[in-house]
Amino acid sequence: MEGLELVRELQKLEPRLSEEVVDDQLAFAGRIFSAHLLTVRDAAGELAAREVVYHHGGCGVAAVRDGRLCLVRQYRVALGRMTLEIPAGKLDPGEDPATCAARELAEETGLVADRLELIANSAGAPGFNNEKTRVFVARGLHEGAAHPDADEYVDVVWLPVADVVAAIRAGLIEDAKTIVAAFAVAGGLL
Repeated sequence: MEGLELVRELQKLEPRLSEEVVDDQLAFAGRIFSAHLLTVRDAAGELAAREVVYHHGGCGVAAVRDGRLCLVRQYRVALGRMTLEIPAGKLDPGEDPATCAARELAEETGLVADRLELIANSAGAPGFNNEKTRVFVARGLHEGAAHPDADEYVDVVWLPVADVVAAIRAGLIEDAKTIVAAFAVAGGLL
C-alpha cells in the first residue's frame, strides 16, 4: 500500500488512539469563533480536559505574476507586528470557499481571476482548533479596484517567489496559508 491509499488508511479512526467527547461547555461565543471546554474520555478510559476553538474557516489566494507572489502587508494585533500574507479572509457560514477566495482577492488587492483552483486545505493548529483554510491559486489575473473592509488597512506588495521562500526559511514569514502557497508555487506544483 502506498501513496494516497496509505494516507487514507492512516487517517482512519483508530479506537486505541481516539477520544470521546462526554461533555461540551461553551466558554465564549464571538463573531468568528467560539471557545469550548470539553471533557473527553481518552483511549485509556480516563477523563481529560480539552480547550477547543471552533471557527468558520477561511480562504487564501496565491496570485502569481511574472514570478512574483502577491502579498498583503498588514498589522496583526495578535502578533503585535506587521505581517506579509497572501490575500485571504474568513468564510461566512455556508459560503462556497471559491466565492470567498474571489471576494477576498478583489477586496484586498483589486485583482480578479478568471478561475481559482484549490491547491490545499490547511489546518493551522489542529491540537486546539478546527479552523481550516482553503488555499487557491488564481489563474488569468486582471486588474480591478481594491475595496478593503472599512476596518482593514493593507498594502499590496509583489515579491519574487524565491524571496518569499527565503523569508519563510529565515522565520520572517510565519503565516501557515502563505507558507503553503509559497512552497506550492516554488515547487512547481501548480
